[in-house]
Amino acid sequence: MEWRDEAVVLSARKHGERGVILDALTREHGRHAGLVRYGTSRRLRGVLEPGNQISLRWHARLADQLGQYSVEPVRSRAGILSDPLRLAGLSSACAIALLVLPEREPHGPVYEGLISLLDAIEKVDLWPAVLARWELGVLEELGFGLDLTKCAATGVNEDLIYVSPRSGRAVSRVSGLPYHDRLLPLPAFLLGSQLPAAPADIVAGFDLTGFFLSRFVLEPHGWKMPPARNRLRDRLKNFTSQDAKGDCG
Repeated sequence: MEWRDEAVVLSARKHGERGVILDALTREHGRHAGLVRYGTSRRLRGVLEPGNQISLRWHARLADQLGQYSVEPVRSRAGILSDPLRLAGLSSACAIALLVLPEREPHGPVYEGLISLLDAIEKVDLWPAVLARWELGVLEELGFGLDLTKCAATGVNEDLIYVSPRSGRAVSRVSGLPYHDRLLPLPAFLLGSQLPAAPADIVAGFDLTGFFLSRFVLEPHGWKMPPARNRLRDRLKNFTSQDAKGDCG
């Protein structure tokens, strides 16, 4: 058995004295693990950092075996490492993909979205908004997409500012007012608004996607939110509380 693919490194953990178990999100083969012999070598240590893009060759005698990887670098994300907040964003995205995506199940939109997200983390100040939208896409791809197109009560598609925690459907201002303390805030940037997202809105969006990731994906399996995502959420919350200038870069 053999295939070749493009991938993003999600994690690399030492195996034996020189080997590494590489978990990568591939374009066509989903989240897939394999053994990299001599993965701790000087040549490969920097290549197998989370977030880096690589070219893979996987081979095994049988399809259900762990198999071995041959790895070649494609693009390094080392520039992110010098910024603690951006590094926290990269770590959070990789941790979510590693935990929630079923192994060896293709999810091309999630892979493409992750590439765009990593580009944004490198270059765009408002990358946390892109991260929240990517998490929405992960929910959609896993079959738990939120319906944010119209009000669950009236069907109107204007002034949508809440989400029902039970149904994952949007609720308008008027319909939600009597129950506003039981609804989740819906920031405009998740609806495609072109207006800049304030730090408080980004935290609200991050809390919204985190709520439904926990409820629909993690809790049924008895899983906890990855610590890397919790750390990022705390950093974003602290950024907001410091009354920043209006971006999260």
